[in-house]
Amino acid sequence: MYETLPFENYTPAELSVWLGLIVGVLFGALALVSGFCLRRAIAGDKGERASAGAAWALALAVAVIGTQYVVSLGVLDLGGHRFMTGDLPIVAIVGGGLLFGIGMVLARGCAARLTVLAASGNLRAATVVLVFAVVAHATLKGLLSSWRVAAGSVTVPYGGTLPLPGWVWGVAFAALAIALIVKSRASWTTLVPAALLGLLVPAAWAGTGYVLNDPFDPITIESLAFTSTWTESLFYVIASTAVAPTFGTALIAGTLVGSLVISLLTGRFQWQSFESAGQTGRYLVGAALMGFGGVLAGGCTIGAGLAGVPLLSVAAVLALISMIAGARITAVLLERRASVSPALVPAE
Repeated sequence: MYETLPFENYTPAELSVWLGLIVGVLFGALALVSGFCLRRAIAGDKGERASAGAAWALALAVAVIGTQYVVSLGVLDLGGHRFMTGDLPIVAIVGGGLLFGIGMVLARGCAARLTVLAASGNLRAATVVLVFAVVAHATLKGLLSSWRVAAGSVTVPYGGTLPLPGWVWGVAFAALAIALIVKSRASWTTLVPAALLGLLVPAAWAGTGYVLNDPFDPITIESLAFTSTWTESLFYVIASTAVAPTFGTALIAGTLVGSLVISLLTGRFQWQSFESAGQTGRYLVGAALMGFGGVLAGGCTIGAGLAGVPLLSVAAVLALISMIAGARITAVLLERRASVSPALVPAE
C-alpha cells in the first residue's frame, strides 16, 4: 500500500516514526485518563480491582477483534514474527513472565503504566523505567545476554497460533469483557478510553504491516510494546548520531508527551518521590526483574499481552498467563505479610 501514498519523499522507516509518535501520544493520553494498568486489576486496592480488570479485558477484547479482522483481510505477513515461532522457548517465556509479574507488583506498575506516571511527575516511576531499560538492554545485548540465550535454548516443538478461527476467540474475549464490565459496574469514563486504547493495537499492526509495507524497503511489523522500545530509546538517547529513530523510540516519546500534556491539562501533574530507603530498594528490585523478565518473555503486559495475544500467539498467551500468575502470587504474599505486620503501602 505504501506505493499508493503521496509521500514519495519519505521512506517507510521515516513514516513509521511519525506513526509511532501518534500512537504513543494517544496511548499516553488514554492510559492516563483511564488509569489503565493490569497490576491494578491483580494487586491494586481491592476497591479498584474489578473496574481495572474490566477496563483491561475490554481493551484486550477490542484489540483481539480488531487485529483478527485485519489478519482476516490477508494483508499482514506475520510468519517471521517472534510471536509466531515454531518452537516454544518454554523456560524463557514462563520464567520471564513470572519474573515480570513479580517485578510489576514490587514496583507498583508495569513498564507502560510507569512510563505514563513518569511523565506526570512521579520520580519513582521515572527511576524504575530507567533501571528497567538498562537491565532489559543488558539482557538483550549486554552482560545478561548469556542467561537469555541459555533460557531460550530450552524449547518444546509447539508454537504458532491457538487453535480455532480468530472470530471464535474474538467472541470469547468479548464475552469475558462484558461479564467483567457487568460485574464491576465500571464507569464509562474508564471503559471508553480503554476501548479506544485497544484500537491502537490493530491500528499499529496494520500501519506497520500493511499501510507502510514496501517489499523493496521493508520495515519491522510492530505494535504497542514497552520492553524492546525502551531499550531502543535508551540506545538512541546515548548514540543518536549513530542510529536513526524508529517506531519504538517514537512510541516511547509519544507516550511521554501524551501523558504529560493530559496530566498538565487535568491538574494531575504532581512531583512525587521515594519515601524511604526500603521503598527505593523494593522498586529497584522490581524494575530489574521486569527488565530481565520482559526480555525473556518476549515483552511486557502490553507488548506480549495487549498486542501479542490478539495475534492468537501461543507464546504471547503463555507469557501473559505467567505474568498474571507471578503478580498474583506476589500480591498474596505481600498481603499476608502486611496482615502480620501492618504497614502503609505508598500510592503510585
